Amino acid sequence: MSTAETFIPPTGKAKIRGLGPGLLAAATGVGAGDLVATMVAGAQYGTALLWAALLGTVLKLGLGEGVGRWHLASGTTLLDGWRRLGRWATGFFGAYIVIWGFVYGATAMSAVGLPLNALFGGLSVRYWAMIAGVVGLVLVWLQRYHVFEKFMTVLVLIKFVSVVSIAVLVSPDLGELVKGLRFELPEGSTVYVLGLIGGVGGTITMAAYGYWMFAKGWKGTGWLSMMRLDNAVGYLMTGVFVVSMLIVGSTILFGQELTESDRGLLVLGTELGERYGDWARILFLIGFLAVTSTSLLGVWNGVSLLFTDWTRAIRLPHGKKAELENAQAVVDGDRADGPGYKAAVAEKSLPFRGYLLWLTLPPMALLFLDRPFALTLVYGVLGSVFMPFLAITLMLLLNSKRVAAEGRSGWLSNVVLGASSALFLVLLITDLVERFG
Repeated sequence: MSTAETFIPPTGKAKIRGLGPGLLAAATGVGAGDLVATMVAGAQYGTALLWAALLGTVLKLGLGEGVGRWHLASGTTLLDGWRRLGRWATGFFGAYIVIWGFVYGATAMSAVGLPLNALFGGLSVRYWAMIAGVVGLVLVWLQRYHVFEKFMTVLVLIKFVSVVSIAVLVSPDLGELVKGLRFELPEGSTVYVLGLIGGVGGTITMAAYGYWMFAKGWKGTGWLSMMRLDNAVGYLMTGVFVVSMLIVGSTILFGQELTESDRGLLVLGTELGERYGDWARILFLIGFLAVTSTSLLGVWNGVSLLFTDWTRAIRLPHGKKAELENAQAVVDGDRADGPGYKAAVAEKSLPFRGYLLWLTLPPMALLFLDRPFALTLVYGVLGSVFMPFLAITLMLLLNSKRVAAEGRSGWLSNVVLGASSALFLVLLITDLVERFG
C-alpha cells in the first residue's frame, strides 16, 4: 500500500478503529488531583455540583478541539504558533515547563505509589513511587508512539470500567443526580466549582494532543472531522468518568470532612471495602492505579515531546515564517516517506530523553523532603497562568491568517474559547488572592 493510501482519512466505521490521540490526551489529563477534587466536592455537596464537572468537560473539549485544529489547519505545532506570537510566549512556556516538570514529577510518582502500596504493601509509598517513575522512564524511553497508544488504551479501558462499575454498585439516587444538572451554588462552594471546572481534563497535557495526532499520521484539514470525533470521544469518556467519581464520592463519603489529599482516595477505598467486601476496595484501587499510571506515562511522553519542540522553536530566528519544515522535528513516524518518521527521531533525541530524566530523577529528592515553599509557590502560580495562556493564545492563532480558511474559528469556537479565557482568568485571580491575599 502506498504512503498516500495509508494516510487517507478514514470514513464510516473505520473512524472508530482510528481513534487514539484524543483518548490519550483526555486520559493523561485526568489524574489523582482530579479524582480528589471530584471526591471532595461530592463529599461536601453531594451531586449538587454535577453541572460544574460537566461544564468543565465541555470547555476542555473545546480547548482540545482548538489545539487539534491549529495543528491540522496550520501544518505546524503549537510551539511554532507561540513563537510567532513573540518571545514572551515561548519564554513563559520554557520557564513553566521546566519548573512544572520538576514538581509534577514527584507528584505523579507519589500518586502511582499510593495504590501500589495499598495493593501490595512491602514498601513505603516513597519507594513504590520511585519504582513507578523508573518503570515509566524505561517504557517511554523504549516505546514508539503506536505501541505507546495501544498500551495506554488498555489502561484507559481498565480505569473507565472499574470506576463506572463502582458508580453503578453504589446505586446513586437518580433524582438527586438530575437535580445536580441545575445551576446552583451552595454556600461556600465557589472554590470547589472553580476547581471542578478548571481541573477536569488536564492543563499542559492538552498541548500534547497535536503531537500525538502528527505521530499517528494525521496531517492537513482533511483530518478535521476525524480529529473532532476523536477529541469528542476522549472527553465524553472523561465526562462519564468524572460523573462516576462524583457519584461515588457523594454516595459513600457525603458529610465527611475530607482534605484535598491523594490519601483521601484510600479512605474511599476502605469505605467501599467495608460496605461491599474487599473485592470492591481492590477494584477501586486497580482503577486508581490505572488513572495515575496513564497520567504519569502520558506526561512522560507528551510533555517530553513539547519540551523537544520548544528547544527547536527557540533556536529559530524571531519573525521567521515556519511552515511544515519547522514542525517536522517531532511529527513524522516510522517511514522516511510518510507521517511518523521524525516523531521516532524526536523520541530518540537528546532533548526528549533529557526531559524524561528531568521528570524522573531530580524530583525523587522531593519524595524525601517537604517541597520547598518558594518552588511550590512559583509552580502553583505558573499552573494557574497556563490555562488562560492556552485559551487566549488559541483564540489569537485560530482567528489569524496563519491557518487555512476552513480551520479558522467560527462563532461557536470563539464563544467556547472566550468563555474558557474568562473563566481561567477568574481562576488565576482567585488562586493569587488565596496565595497572597
